[in-house]
Amino acid sequence: MVQEDSIFIGASRKPDDTYQRPEELLLKYGNRHGLITGATGTGKTVTLQVLAEAFSNAGVPVFCADIKGDLSGIAAPGEAKDFLLKRAEAVKLDPYELRETPAIFWDLFGEQGHPIRATISEMGPLLLSRLMNLSDAQEGVLNIAFRIADEEGLLLLDLKDLQSMLAHMATRSAELSGRYGNVSKASVGAIQRSLLVLEQQGGANFFGEPALRIADIMRTARDGRGAVNVLAAEKLMTNPRLYSTFLLWLMSELFEQLPEIGDPERPRLVFFFDEAHLLFNEAPKALLERVEQVVRLIRSKGVGVYFVTQNPLDVPETVLAQLGNRIQHALRAYTPRETNAVKTAADTFRPNPDFNTFQAITNLGTGEALVSTLEEKGIPSMVQRTLIRPPSSRIGPLTPEERRRVMNASPVAGQYDQMIDRESAFEILQKRAGQGGQQGEVEKNGGWTLPDFGNGPSGGRSGQPRPSNRQTVTEAAVKSVVRSVGSSLGRELVRGILGILRK
Repeated sequence: MVQEDSIFIGASRKPDDTYQRPEELLLKYGNRHGLITGATGTGKTVTLQVLAEAFSNAGVPVFCADIKGDLSGIAAPGEAKDFLLKRAEAVKLDPYELRETPAIFWDLFGEQGHPIRATISEMGPLLLSRLMNLSDAQEGVLNIAFRIADEEGLLLLDLKDLQSMLAHMATRSAELSGRYGNVSKASVGAIQRSLLVLEQQGGANFFGEPALRIADIMRTARDGRGAVNVLAAEKLMTNPRLYSTFLLWLMSELFEQLPEIGDPERPRLVFFFDEAHLLFNEAPKALLERVEQVVRLIRSKGVGVYFVTQNPLDVPETVLAQLGNRIQHALRAYTPRETNAVKTAADTFRPNPDFNTFQAITNLGTGEALVSTLEEKGIPSMVQRTLIRPPSSRIGPLTPEERRRVMNASPVAGQYDQMIDRESAFEILQKRAGQGGQQGEVEKNGGWTLPDFGNGPSGGRSGQPRPSNRQTVTEAAVKSVVRSVGSSLGRELVRGILGILRK
């Protein structure tokens, strides 16, 4: 059933209520992005699991968030349960193989997966401002902090670096105000308090080194299957702003580091953004425009982005227009807003004369969905009422012992477990106050195949440390959102765009 150039999603229902026509997603359009929506309990997580398995089997690495812990079962073989066997028979999935998918577990807190870290300088002032919900004046002070750090050779790697930098600025507020505009101690103090809250929420674990190498989430196993990177997000979801900011940072890093390849025969990476509405909640207009730009342009890097959310209204219309592959599970229409959501979802599909799309959305059973993918020449297919195929891996979470076994056998085991604290702004400022510091750095490579981005084995990150802010204050704001700085010409274009936005 599964072809080398497509992945099998399920079988569509005929007018006589039998399932026969296979519904597939062409791999060459896998980077044209997608949307998975539906009410709670309608099967979105299982659909995500099916797609992640299928992309992995096609040799495409996947990154996805595990909101409830259920997705961890992708690393274990499925069980031959009656309802799964019946569904496999209904969609004519023969043979129906039960096997695990190569998985790597990650966790920003380092509890249920390998730690993920980013440096303060990589995150940038604009994303940090959003993470801490700073005012415009406070964001301006934070931009100045990055500027001064560059001018004085002070690396901003972890939270204590930024805290030391801000304290340093407070002692020089009069001098700095004359050079950069008002740098008030009140604004510095407000940022320091926000950093304290961020630290208490786990930010101290996230910011630091060794920073995540993009190549490590783009691995392929020895049998050619792509690794499915599962981000443990149960604890992370208690701080939704950190969750959405991290995933936006990760997309921005992919955008910056990966080279342009046009439309490949299959994606280089597929990125599933669960609870996608968190990205857009209370986001300023400039940030939304940057998200739209990333979604529109990152496909030429070979990356497909799939948003998963309950309501299609959660995604801005400008972003929704970029999503070519749609899977719509059941929605209910008990309130005017819900009715509007169902109508919006129905209107985004190419109509099928065999059924009423609006009514079908409200009548779908668990495991059923309306599916429309891009056909030849990139034209959306006619919407089909589809029974989603059963996954080959386990539906449900791993036990703690099983998770530990997977982590111990991981190709990145030991690479990120210990935080490194080399000489940076904190140590240098302490030295200026008469105290010493230590410097150290450790890096270890795993055993799986790493992609070659044409920038060395680090996957776009050279052996030299990044400056705290490689650009001017204005450019840093752009970099922290889209990181679209692949060439000197690209930098100039982005600077111009930002200038227009801020007028």
